[in-house]
Amino acid sequence: MSKERKKICIVLTARGNYAKMKSVISALDATNQCELTILVGGSVVLDRYGKLLDDPNVDPLVIQHKIHFLVEGETPLTMAKSAGLAVSEFATAFENTKPDIILVIADRYESLAIAMAATYMNIAVAHVEGGEISGSIDESIRHAITKLAHLHFPATKDAAERIIRMGEEPDSVFCVGSTSIDVLADLDLSNLSAIHDYQKTHGVGPAIPLVSGKYLIVAQHPVTTEYEQNYRNVQEIASTISELQLPTIWLWPNMDAGSDGVSKAIRELRENMRPDHIHFFKSLPIELFGPLMKNAGCIVGNSSSGIREASFLGLPSVNVGSRQNGRERGENVIDVACEKRVIRQAISKQLEHGHYRPATIYGDGAAGTAIARTLLDAEITQQKTVTY
Repeated sequence: MSKERKKICIVLTARGNYAKMKSVISALDATNQCELTILVGGSVVLDRYGKLLDDPNVDPLVIQHKIHFLVEGETPLTMAKSAGLAVSEFATAFENTKPDIILVIADRYESLAIAMAATYMNIAVAHVEGGEISGSIDESIRHAITKLAHLHFPATKDAAERIIRMGEEPDSVFCVGSTSIDVLADLDLSNLSAIHDYQKTHGVGPAIPLVSGKYLIVAQHPVTTEYEQNYRNVQEIASTISELQLPTIWLWPNMDAGSDGVSKAIRELRENMRPDHIHFFKSLPIELFGPLMKNAGCIVGNSSSGIREASFLGLPSVNVGSRQNGRERGENVIDVACEKRVIRQAISKQLEHGHYRPATIYGDGAAGTAIARTLLDAEITQQKTVTY
């Protein structure tokens, strides 16, 4: 593969992808040494998940293709069918754009579909945030992508070592940190005025006061391997938040199997309790979510943001349930079961403690530049061989 004017493709399919790829896109654009293609699909293009890239706070992107692969229903069956449809749709997009390298993110089911399509078409795969341990089906998907990928950009040293133990060539593994930390490092995290105003025009519920250290963030996603339990789990969190009566920003779940159960519990909270202390958002761009996290009293739920970005910000986190099992975490995290009593106790403890010392477990803000340079310089051999 020639180093000259490589064709690099970045695919954005979920709300967090924009935050993870913003610094990489900027770094590649700044070099003027590649042809950059951006494909979007999944929740990024659907209104029910917020159509994040249409938000005025998001940097405008030149998008070559919009791809629809999501089968409605958010059940294990529809998720499997969505993954199959994604293979077909992305294969067509790759045939049209003919990239040299596809950059795949983390552990979503469509990321595996993207990696599969690229591999069968002899397109090199670069994988961001591989090698980590976590709960649910995500861990299996993440490791499967690792075995398809030619370049690896893990966020931590532990993850990098695990990728090598999986038989990947050490020279293909670059421990760069988490790209979302890059964005946080560049933002003015002290200014909450934008999110104050955003509540007036976006989301559902009253505009709540956002006093530093005095409000909560809730982000609970479905756990696909606990499909039948998702509704009940969110009920436990909803009951806790209702009793606490603290100003709360609640984010809608992602598009995985079980999100209907999560959404049902949230709708029941809104309709039955009519809370005047909660504002609900389908999604938030990192430009708003960063300051919101930095100034919150605590983040509650099972989002990786409570593990990854929260550690960098020193934000107290109550990690609920099994979705993040095994993932490296800082001292800012308290792990609890999906039970109202222990969730409430943990929130109270975290609010009393206040912010922790920031940790750089997941990097210090320079991942995007490192990834861009490696993508441009790497000489990739398509055929892989296990090292053991």
